[in-house]
This record gives sequence, C-alpha cells and structure tokens, in this order.
Amino acid sequence: MTRTEIVPTETGDARVTWYLARTAQRILAVSHGAGGGIEARDLQALARTLPAHGVTVALVEQPWRVAGKKLAPAPKTLDTGWRGLWPALRKPGLPVIAGGRSAGARVACRTAKELGAAAVLALSFPLHPPGKPEKSRADELLGAGVPTLVVQGGNDPFGKPAEFPDPDAFEIVEVPYGDHGFAVPKRAPTSQEEALETITGAVVTWTRSLR
Repeated sequence: MTRTEIVPTETGDARVTWYLARTAQRILAVSHGAGGGIEARDLQALARTLPAHGVTVALVEQPWRVAGKKLAPAPKTLDTGWRGLWPALRKPGLPVIAGGRSAGARVACRTAKELGAAAVLALSFPLHPPGKPEKSRADELLGAGVPTLVVQGGNDPFGKPAEFPDPDAFEIVEVPYGDHGFAVPKRAPTSQEEALETITGAVVTWTRSLR
C-alpha cells in the first residue's frame, strides 16, 4: 500500500511517497542524492522489501527535485528542507530512521541528533570527492550521534569500504563490486539482483537490532 504526500518547507515543497507496513514498528525516511531521485535502485529495493518486515518506508523527494531543478542547492539549504519535513515523518508516532543515499546520507548524518532520529542509514556515503581522499567528510558520519549503518559499494570512487575510519561509531556493510549507484559490472561474479539482496538483507537485519 502506498500514498503520496506534499510537505511544505522553507525551501519549497517536498514530496513523500509512503510504502506502508501492515504492522509498522518504525519508519525509514530516506532521500536521494544530488544526481538522481527516488527511482534509484537501492531506494526502490528498500521500499519493496522493508514493509514486509515491519518498517514503513518514506521515500523523500527534496524540494529542489520536486521543483524540477537539475542541480542540488548548498548543504545548508538541503538541511533546512530536511528539517522542515521532519514533523510529517514523525506524525505517525513511530521511531524514525533518517536515511539517504550519497548527498542525502550526508544530510541525514548532519541533522540526526538534533531531530531526534532513532538511527541513520547511509547509502553510498560520499566519504570524499573522487580522487581527493584528503577532502574527507568523515566528521559528518562520525558526528551523527545515533546508531548508524553505512552500506557502501566495494568500488565506490567516493570512498571504498577500506577507506572509512575504524567503525567504532558505525557499522559498515560492503556491496561487492558495486559502484556509487550499487551497479555491478556484468563480468562480476555477483549479479545485480544479488547486490540488491545484500543491501536489503543488511538493512532488515540492522533494523531488527535497533531498540
């Protein structure tokens, strides 16, 4: 069962597509990155899978995307939009996991503690710009302040799993051969379907472990 909701924020209207669990125990609110929308393969896989495991999924289209703009705004503006739609995500009265892919993961990490998120799901966290490991964004990830799961492609140019700091403050799951969009090469011994199953399986197990 799905429904769509328009949520006004200071930076424009956001759009939330709800994938409802029959007996929900928590909500995963997850947004897209700077280069795509909620049609991303990992977001769609989570929306298909998690409701059967007691997790309602809210796929969030950020205001700039709803407005038809091609370029994401500055991080401060992204954070403002995310804060503005948080009351709508909390309205059902369930614990909310803040999630996102790429730039959306950064937003979730930066705002999690202040918004009272139960946890953070960071998909393809952009640890650094491609080819520039010295420009690390690890402080955003380490500063989330809540239980955090990172799901990262093994060949992600924005940061391979081995490049991440010692994960005392977060868990990390590798998607073998996956790039920043979790696409795997046709020659890889892992299929695209198996890659998506790695993602959904890890998230299901992790959400069950949350209090």
